[in-house]
Amino acid sequence: MEAWRCVRRGYGRCVVGRGRAPFQYWNWRPDSLSQTSLIHLSSYIMNSEGDEPSSKRRKHQGYHCEYKMRTGRKPDGCAICFKHSKFSLLSVNPVEFYRRDVPLLDRDNVGLVLLLQPKIPSAASPAICVANTHLLYNPRRGDIKLTQLAMLLAEISSVAHQKDGSLCPIVMCGDFNSVPGSPLYSFIKEGKLNYEGLAIGKVSGQEQSSRGQRILSIPIWPPNLGISQNCVYEVQQLPKVEKPDGDLTQTEPDKTEVLVTAEKLSSNLQHHFSLSSVYSHYFPDTGIPEVTTCHSRSAITVDYIFYSAEKEGVAEQPGAEVTLVGGLKLLARLSLLTEEDLWTVNGLPNENNSSDHLPLLAKFRLEL
Repeated sequence: MEAWRCVRRGYGRCVVGRGRAPFQYWNWRPDSLSQTSLIHLSSYIMNSEGDEPSSKRRKHQGYHCEYKMRTGRKPDGCAICFKHSKFSLLSVNPVEFYRRDVPLLDRDNVGLVLLLQPKIPSAASPAICVANTHLLYNPRRGDIKLTQLAMLLAEISSVAHQKDGSLCPIVMCGDFNSVPGSPLYSFIKEGKLNYEGLAIGKVSGQEQSSRGQRILSIPIWPPNLGISQNCVYEVQQLPKVEKPDGDLTQTEPDKTEVLVTAEKLSSNLQHHFSLSSVYSHYFPDTGIPEVTTCHSRSAITVDYIFYSAEKEGVAEQPGAEVTLVGGLKLLARLSLLTEEDLWTVNGLPNENNSSDHLPLLAKFRLEL
């Protein structure tokens, strides 16, 4: 099973520092991206800046595609495509980060979560939860980034939980607009974050200076969002009423009403997934950083493939097999490049890579 993540960026024209025509122009890129993605016969493809026409083209190439457009006027969004000969679609769960009733959430970013069932003859296999997102770019709005991430994690938790209480294997991909080692990145990997006293612009690690920036509020998001500090949907607490015979029962809930449990104000965020990155973010021999995007402003890693895994010994050596929680084993990954490598070919996009982000590819084995 291969997870392939490619990114398309730009509306009409992609502005890059050292790119050359025709690689800067949007109308050149769809067919090139289509050809690039098909180099690997992926079981599913995730594209955090796809569009609906490109998703439709996949249907003629043996893929089933689900697409969620952003909530604003821009035509991009998130797409997940998978081989319909390999998987059955169990559920589609789009996540809109724009909420009219929450002033903090005034951006049009989205996420997409699918539950897939592998088609394995004569074998019972667990479902797989596959998520894709593109978080807000703005380096100085870490409060929005963390809230968007919490919303995505809450949806993944809802989708991935099985009837017996266990979690099915999870693959979470996207442009998280955060660098390795940043508080947001560490929260994904470690499952906890104490953000007390954290400057709003330090959340993603995109900017080094936090002078003049306010501190994250406690809590970051309001109670009416309906998501707890554990990044799960709040459990509805139904009022107890007494029957004539003295027994207590719960009243029927008003389906339009969200009742949130009283919770002591805490600066501790948590999630209960065991997530690791496919990539180690540094070349082991030299310590030089890997990069996933390279343009006039920066050359950094912001794109990731996370998956449910044990905490220790993951992605330290390219291609190393690691026993994972939930039946996934990492077999291999596509190597990334350094900033110096990319500038030797005039940065991104170029004639060989039609996005200003590099594709990420990982190969897993699903153990039954």
